[in-house]
Amino acid sequence: MTQLHRSFFITLILALLVIIVPLASAAGEEGKCAGEGQFSCPNCGGISVSDCMDCDGYLFTDYNYGLCYNRKLFNTNAEDGNSDNHYPFLWTDIVGTIVWFLTAGIATACGVGGGGIYVPMGILLLRFPPKPASGLSQASIFGASLGGILVNIRKRHPDEHIRDTKGTPSETHPGKMVAYEKGKGPMEIADDRQKYLDGGDGKRKFYTRPVIDYNMALFLAPMEMAGAVLGVIIQRVFPNWLFLCFAALVLGFTAFKTFKKFFAAYAKDKAAKAQLIELTNRENQKKAESDANGGGEASEAVNDVEGNADSSEETVEEEDDPKQVEQRRKFLEEDSRQYPVEKISYLILLWIGLTVITFLKGGKGVDSVIGITCQDAGFYVLVAAQFLWTLGFAAVFGWKNVKGVNARVAVNYPFNESDVMWDFKKLQYYSFFTFVAGIVAGLIGIGGGMVLGPLMIVMGVNPRVSTATTATMILLTSSSVAVMFVMSGLVPWQYAVYFFCVCLMGAYIGKTRIDAYVKKTGMGSILVGILATIIALATIGCIIILFLNLAKVNWCVDGFKAFCTVTAEEDACPTRLLSLSAEEIFPY
Repeated sequence: MTQLHRSFFITLILALLVIIVPLASAAGEEGKCAGEGQFSCPNCGGISVSDCMDCDGYLFTDYNYGLCYNRKLFNTNAEDGNSDNHYPFLWTDIVGTIVWFLTAGIATACGVGGGGIYVPMGILLLRFPPKPASGLSQASIFGASLGGILVNIRKRHPDEHIRDTKGTPSETHPGKMVAYEKGKGPMEIADDRQKYLDGGDGKRKFYTRPVIDYNMALFLAPMEMAGAVLGVIIQRVFPNWLFLCFAALVLGFTAFKTFKKFFAAYAKDKAAKAQLIELTNRENQKKAESDANGGGEASEAVNDVEGNADSSEETVEEEDDPKQVEQRRKFLEEDSRQYPVEKISYLILLWIGLTVITFLKGGKGVDSVIGITCQDAGFYVLVAAQFLWTLGFAAVFGWKNVKGVNARVAVNYPFNESDVMWDFKKLQYYSFFTFVAGIVAGLIGIGGGMVLGPLMIVMGVNPRVSTATTATMILLTSSSVAVMFVMSGLVPWQYAVYFFCVCLMGAYIGKTRIDAYVKKTGMGSILVGILATIIALATIGCIIILFLNLAKVNWCVDGFKAFCTVTAEEDACPTRLLSLSAEEIFPY
């Protein structure tokens, strides 16, 4: 299959090159690239700009009127040529509300932010320019991920019956144990669980954990953030068409891999469901035969099986060290805490540190709050501080994860088959791919869940755990960027606040319904399938935007950009940063 993956990736590259390069070359020969359009900007008494992104507060462009204009939420009255009241967007905003609400619920249930959908739809449906569309996307992701957290933080792990016994070691997953429920029907499972509670030293009970894997988040989140920092740096020099091509290639390949994983997981879920039905029918048949025989032969057969299970369990108990059992229970109690305060505090500390550094440095088209630019040495000191903060966090918690796993292995901790057994080899492997995922996320401008989610699934993490964990990580990365976009004036306040609330409600309602369906059916592969579909739609959106942008500039392909460009103060027009009135923010 590796050869097939490589062929698919190469085909995408060739397809884009075959289409774009000839069109770009033809445009260049015809001289279509010469000259730039000029648009009327009402700032500074009325000026002309080549890009309405340079017209603070009037970031939207009307090519027919040659005008930069402001956007108002649910605007019904319009006056052509008036920059403050240009277009009616009532129905556009209503349709956008429906799309954003549904996307938030579905995307959050799958553990992605939805940026791969919000950005293309912001440009195509809401007609936002690329940067404001990206800012609106971050506000939407923030709202959706917050709604997801409100659901996830109260949820328990899919395995709600973890035992304190050693169990049967897994042959395919060293260090883990075979699930007690494997190969058993509902009645046999219930009987087996009752026997477990009745046995031992009288202190037995079932354990579980939060659905959010905080240990994984504390290691992978800072690695992804570090990669995103590098991705944003690379994006500064990439022309728009090039990183859209790159986005389409990466997302297309990721969608292909995720669909492949979905079909395998779906087949596994169907087989497990069929086996459960077969075992249930067999149990019912035995019960019917037992009732017909007055508790005779069939009952004896069942008792023989249970007797063997009891003797097997007793053998395990005899070999179990009481000191190990005591320590094992301490670990299980520690891991079962629904709100591990110290781990949540560390995640908040990570977020605060990176947010403060980001605001000091600036980025994503937003100026530094302390006024430094890329021409100042302080800028590069803060870039280095971002890497030191995130990579330092990842190193500390990576080491703590390995240490924690080793301590648990020493007392025969009952690791689930979907748990990650951290060691230094796995740290190197997954830190590399998570860092690369972060680079891709920063380069493309998405939350990272579309890359990190499939990575977790490949790691063998339970889909419900992976979606909850990635949603938590996305909240950390999207919130600070969203606030920066809104404070800078790159996104209209009304739209940012409104779509934040729409996505929060959509995520809360949608995730609750989808999680309930997955729990009821046991078909966790559905989440993988929806994730693959979202990534595929994001790929299509990137390709559409790529061609629309190129057609808008007569198929002119620009080259790499300068890493550091600063507008001279005498050429700059005063901005309206944080100077909007209450009536402008909430006119209704």
